[in-house]
Amino acid sequence: MGENTKPITSSCNFMDVQPIMADLPYPPLQVKERNQAYANLLSIDYCGAVSELSATAQYINNENRLACARCSAAKTILGIAMSEMIHLQKLGELICMLGGQVDFTARYQNGGRRMWTPEFVSIPDNIHKMLSADIEAEKDAVRQYRMHMDMMKDEYVNAVLARIIKDEEYHIILLQWMMKEL
Repeated sequence: MGENTKPITSSCNFMDVQPIMADLPYPPLQVKERNQAYANLLSIDYCGAVSELSATAQYINNENRLACARCSAAKTILGIAMSEMIHLQKLGELICMLGGQVDFTARYQNGGRRMWTPEFVSIPDNIHKMLSADIEAEKDAVRQYRMHMDMMKDEYVNAVLARIIKDEEYHIILLQWMMKEL
């Protein structure tokens, strides 16, 4: 760096960012009984192709790519990512309570397993495609959660999933609004 050259600094401060989620409490984390099949279903929500881990990685990547040019949008995306991390944490606890393992491996009903990979993350080349991919991922998550709720007969686990769905639906509304504003 030359004597008269100033360092390049970030003009976007993320210290005030909070998780963006529905303003509703979460139900207590509890399960009716240990159930490996239910733990396996939640492992897909935890780290499958459509999962909280994939959503977190996708949002963090999008936030990083937006931070220099679109600080406000980047902060919103980071707030959504923080919410997805909370979902990830809650699912991990439920998996453990159900007797499952939290090891970034999605366990399928047919006995198949797949370890999480960044291949599950969509990395579009512009903000409109990013937001569109994020909206579709949120819709896919809602569909998958509802399907898993239909398969599980544990009202405690289903109550947590129903609450997570409220956040995902809120994210869809927010992302759609962002698409119109940008």
